[in-house]
Amino acid sequence: MGVAEPVSASDGALRTQSIEVLFGALEAPLLRYARCLLSDDNVAEEIVQEAFVRLHGQSDGVRDPRSWLFRTVHNLALNHRRKTARIVPLEQDGGARSSPMAEPVDGHPSPDEELMRIEGIGFVRLGLEGLDARSRELIMLKFYDGLSYKEISARTGLSVGHVGYLLHHALKKLTADLVRAGLVQ
Repeated sequence: MGVAEPVSASDGALRTQSIEVLFGALEAPLLRYARCLLSDDNVAEEIVQEAFVRLHGQSDGVRDPRSWLFRTVHNLALNHRRKTARIVPLEQDGGARSSPMAEPVDGHPSPDEELMRIEGIGFVRLGLEGLDARSRELIMLKFYDGLSYKEISARTGLSVGHVGYLLHHALKKLTADLVRAGLVQ
């Protein structure tokens, strides 16, 4: 099927030029233009192909195929940009692709993980109850109140070295109890 193109503006006579000739002559410039508009080679190629398909369907009504093709590529590219601007990618880690079946991360532990955490807290509390009063007090001052060895020493009257020694042995016993319970390896 041919495309009508004016020979001269004065007589309005039309000359038929094949789509294949147009494609050969205009494909590269149209691709460059589409790439400038989209910055995506694959989409640019699809848009240029779509423009030629549309030209083929409307060839009888097109007087200036070159201008028509550039205008069509421009409009298709803008439509594509508008459509894709509404799409929000699901990638959350800077572009690394996750599996398509990956569950969205909600930040909350699963019910099983929450149950294990609560059981772990219970075992730690039981382990703390198995310690002597002074060791329990030192662990609470260190981990609950967030005090340094020096601050614990000032509060309890023990030397800094003795605080470290007692905490080390209390934590060692607590860890052994948790290993026996299967919570720590």
